[in-house]
Amino acid sequence: MKILLIDDDVRLVEMLQEYLEQEGFQVDSANNGEEGLGKFQAFQPDMVVLDVMMPVLNGIETLRKLRTFSQTPVIMLTAKDEPLDRVIGLELGADDYVPKPCMPRELVARVRAIARRVKTGNTPDEVDVIEVGPLAVWPGKRQVTWNEQDVQLTSTEFNILEVLAKHAGHPVSKEVLSENGLGRPLARYDRSIDVHLSSIRQKLGVLPDGRSCIQTVFRLGYQLIKV
Repeated sequence: MKILLIDDDVRLVEMLQEYLEQEGFQVDSANNGEEGLGKFQAFQPDMVVLDVMMPVLNGIETLRKLRTFSQTPVIMLTAKDEPLDRVIGLELGADDYVPKPCMPRELVARVRAIARRVKTGNTPDEVDVIEVGPLAVWPGKRQVTWNEQDVQLTSTEFNILEVLAKHAGHPVSKEVLSENGLGRPLARYDRSIDVHLSSIRQKLGVLPDGRSCIQTVFRLGYQLIKV
C-alpha cells in the first residue's frame, strides 16, 4: 500500500515515513501542497496524510484541489486546539483526522482502519446490491447511485452509507457508525460522523416530499428511510 505524506515539518515527516515503512507501507513525501499535488500524480498513492498548516498551499486548499479529480482516502493532521480545521477538512472530503502532535502508532492505526474498510469493499460481498427507494449501494464495487445517477463519495462516506443501507428503516447509533465507518470508537465531543452525514445528505437527492432520505433520530442516531 502506497502512502503520500504532505507536511512541512521535515523532522516529523522523516519520523512518520520511517515508521510507516517499517510497518510495510511504501511511502513518498512532500513539504507543501503544490509539491504534494505533483507527487500525487506521479506516485498514485492509495492514501494521503495531509497537514493543515503549510506554506505555499495549505492543507485545506490542497484537499479542495485534490477532491476535484480524486476520491483517494485522506487523513488530515490538525492542531489539537483547532476543531474548525477538522470540520472544514471533513466537509471538503477528508476521511478522518489525527490531532498533532501525533504518535506514529496512532496514525498507523487510522491508516489500517481505513485501508481495511476499503479492502473489504473490494472483495466479493454476500449482497450484490442494496436498494432503498431511489438509492442503490453496491458493497463489492463500492458504488452508489441515486435515481440511477452515480454519486461520488469518499471512502468513509461510503462506509457510513453502507451501514445505514444495510439497516434501512432502523436507527443506527453514532457509536456503530464510527466503529464501522471510521474503524475506531466514537470519541467524546467528536463531530466527525455528523459532518460526514451532512456531506452525504448534500450529495444524495431528496425524496418526493422534499425530505432527506437520512433522518436524525433523537438520542438513537441516524436512520435511512425506507420508501
